[in-house]
Amino acid sequence: MPERNIEFGKFRARGIKGHEAVARQLDALAGFVVTPITARRGLAARLHYLTRSAHAREAARAAGLTVTDRTFTAWLDGRRSPSKRNLERIETAYRTVRRHNVARYLLARLNREGRGTRVEFHPLNQSQVSRPQQRVVEYRTLNVRRWDRIVESWAVGDEAALDEAWISDVVVDLGSQWGQYEYVTNIGFAA
Repeated sequence: MPERNIEFGKFRARGIKGHEAVARQLDALAGFVVTPITARRGLAARLHYLTRSAHAREAARAAGLTVTDRTFTAWLDGRRSPSKRNLERIETAYRTVRRHNVARYLLARLNREGRGTRVEFHPLNQSQVSRPQQRVVEYRTLNVRRWDRIVESWAVGDEAALDEAWISDVVVDLGSQWGQYEYVTNIGFAA
């Protein structure tokens, strides 16, 4: 797309890409375990989530956690501790499985039978930009009715597809100023 920012931050503006803010908000709505995985309680909660059914175990294996059931049991009982690498795999598998499990629910809540969800665009931070280079970027709201590609991309963890879906399905609906909202400080919505 012709209006994509190539040198963002050249004049010290601060912000994050819109799709990253959307992914953060969807993660917050997914309700991940808050206790860190390094704490005994956090590890146990994640392991219970990944081993509660045959479907969850299979999804964990598909997400890259390939350990035996005996090892899972030893971790749960506290007889052994996972290595740092396995902790990362457990966290990745847990987030992948959790995203997959809540995606359908979130999609239904965000689409609201075609009514959509109101999204708030908080513009980028220009406090460090010198006065002559600053531009007027307002706070905007938009009702988003098509969340299918966005939630699907988020659920599988495909950032490029999420970026493409966010820009082509949502941000361009802001009109001719859509390029000003590629980078934002926050994207707000609820489900």
